[in-house]
Amino acid sequence: MDTETKQILDRALMLPDREKAQLVDELLSNLDKPDDDIDRLWREEIKDRIKAYESGKIKSLSLKQVLSKYQK
Repeated sequence: MDTETKQILDRALMLPDREKAQLVDELLSNLDKPDDDIDRLWREEIKDRIKAYESGKIKSLSLKQVLSKYQK
């Protein structure tokens, strides 16, 4: 992290919590841009998963089954 960025961070850390949260939200929103390559890869993944499900290679689970894994 360069000196200027470190100074910005130090100043941001002194902000009230509400303003820090707003700053974080703005920064994350700025990073969340559409990416055609990632979108294409996800579309391919979705198609592959649907084919696997329809052919019986994978099964679906109920929400209760999924959540029980994390409730132990």
